[in-house]
Amino acid sequence: MRGCKRSKADANGLPYAEMMENAGRGLAEIVNEIAFDEEWGEVLGLVGSGNNGGDTLVALTHLAEEGWHAGAYLVKRKKNDEYVARLLAAGGEVTLAEDDGDFHTLTAHLESAEIVLDGLLGTGIKLPLKAEVAAVLEHSLVVMEEMDEPPYIIAVDCPSGVDCDSGEVALECIPADLTVTMAAVKQGLLKLPAFEFVGELALVDIGQPDDFASFNELKTEVADDELVAGLLPERRLDSHKGTFGTALIAAGSLNYTGAALLAGTAAYRIGAGLVTLAVPEPLHAVLAGQLPEATWVLLPHEAGFVSGKATDTFLNHVHRATAFLFGPGMGNHIPTRTFIETVISKVKLPTVVDADGLRHLVQIEDWHEKLFPLAVLTPHAGEMSALTGLSKEEIQENRSEVACKYAKEWGHVVVLKGAFTVIASPTGQMTIIPVASPALARAGTGDVLAGLIVGLRAQGLDAYDAAVAGAYIHAEAGLLAAEDLGTTASVLASDILDSVVDIMSELED
Repeated sequence: MRGCKRSKADANGLPYAEMMENAGRGLAEIVNEIAFDEEWGEVLGLVGSGNNGGDTLVALTHLAEEGWHAGAYLVKRKKNDEYVARLLAAGGEVTLAEDDGDFHTLTAHLESAEIVLDGLLGTGIKLPLKAEVAAVLEHSLVVMEEMDEPPYIIAVDCPSGVDCDSGEVALECIPADLTVTMAAVKQGLLKLPAFEFVGELALVDIGQPDDFASFNELKTEVADDELVAGLLPERRLDSHKGTFGTALIAAGSLNYTGAALLAGTAAYRIGAGLVTLAVPEPLHAVLAGQLPEATWVLLPHEAGFVSGKATDTFLNHVHRATAFLFGPGMGNHIPTRTFIETVISKVKLPTVVDADGLRHLVQIEDWHEKLFPLAVLTPHAGEMSALTGLSKEEIQENRSEVACKYAKEWGHVVVLKGAFTVIASPTGQMTIIPVASPALARAGTGDVLAGLIVGLRAQGLDAYDAAVAGAYIHAEAGLLAAEDLGTTASVLASDILDSVVDIMSELED
């Protein structure tokens, strides 16, 4: 991928060689950070003929100059390469794969290395792998699988053997503990099965110029701690509850009582100053003791579902709110749809629509025009299918394209939930949440996400930023809950709520 940008980079005033220097230096800095506490000092680079191999050699040279025992195992790369010569001059060691027919030297290096840099292959590969490269990777896998303490694997830009467009993976691919990507995360890394080989993700700035068109044209980003921490609202010392807004949440029914509680608690956990829950009247006695911080609007009901006659009662409380969520647990009764159709035409507040609210929208003509501008819609694949008429399979195969297309068509922000949740805006901007975990595949987790987003909207974040921050915090909280419990199978939506506190604390540090 970067190879085709060489002339463009040079044309924009930054020599391509300098970009490689920046990439290698950044990679070496990450190696030093990882190794500091462990007091590691031996590193092996698996080096191919392409740009990733060059990055690896630059990093090895920096490490050798800093006292590391640095070795490079060259596959289809000439020993008279300028970057190889620099490594040798810095005291590094070089082995040619063609001179190691029985892999004796490779085995010895793997068994003594504490860190292995996988720089054999990069973007643009075609599967299956060529025999020589496949043999090196396969032998490395076998050796490390037999070790009691295998080395820490850092993939340079991408694990060798991953198709960075499709996400397909070669059988010989070495799973990484960390993938250090250069300038931008490649889209295939955020697809399965590739994501299972990526480990953690880190990004190195290679110093591309501000007017480098190839990067400026990109409208997709991957959320991380730094990005999301910068989106969160400031919490000044002189704040009061009004500073952080009021989230008004219409949710729940007799069959889905907990949805209102999960959404309301999430809105508070993310920092909203006040949460008002508008629920069918019979739910109040059950819920009030569970969330004493909330205020309540008790809605007329039919058999425990919001009635079409609840509109006036609800609208009397809208003026106090700064953001509005409807849908979690409301059920699919027709009287509730009547309530929703009336309300969305009259409520002029930043809006979030989730769950049953989305399914009711399908039955409302021109619903996307009736919603307050830039609403946040949070469908999973099934709900997106109901909204668009596409099959779930079509949606899952083209998640980014589908989310972007309908965000533009509807004029609202779409949060397409699932593995690698996609947030798309009507302007074409997209953010991907780099998380795929069964910890989030549990009833009620969507209610938590909707509550997080409306809580951020209540505090004044714009629709897109609230969706990105809410989705990222939700995903990270799911991972943390699974880590705390020791299994993804036992994570409940309430566990994710509890973990939101810890994620918020980390982001604020």
